[in-house]
Amino acid sequence: QVQLVESGGGLVQAGGSLRLSCAASGSIVSFNAMGWYRQAPGKQRELVATITSGGSTHYGDSVKGRFTISRDNAKNTVYLQMNSLKPEDTAVYYCKAVKIRIVTSYDYWGQGTQVTVSS
Repeated sequence: QVQLVESGGGLVQAGGSLRLSCAASGSIVSFNAMGWYRQAPGKQRELVATITSGGSTHYGDSVKGRFTISRDNAKNTVYLQMNSLKPEDTAVYYCKAVKIRIVTSYDYWGQGTQVTVSS
C-alpha cells in the first residue's frame, strides 16, 4: 500500500515562502509522475505542479515563476518550494503519485497540508 505524507504547511505572510515535502512509503522511482494539487474552500481541486520520472515539470498558470517542484529519489520525497506567496494561494495542498501499468493508471493521494497566507 502506497502512503504519501505531506508536511511543511503553515501560516505565512504575503510575500513569504514555504517548502512543502511529500514523503512516499516506497521508492518514488516507481511512479510515472508526482505532483501537487490544491483545494481552497468552495473551489475545485486544481493542479499546482507535476514532475515526471524523467524530471519534466509542469506548472499551473497561477504559480508559474513563483513555485518550483523537485524530487529527491534517494529520499523518496517530492518538494514544492513556494515563493512570493499570495493570499489566494491559501488552500489545502495535496500530494499525488501516479503509477501507470499497461493501460491502467493508479492514483495515490496524501492527506493534505494546510497553507494559509495572510495579507
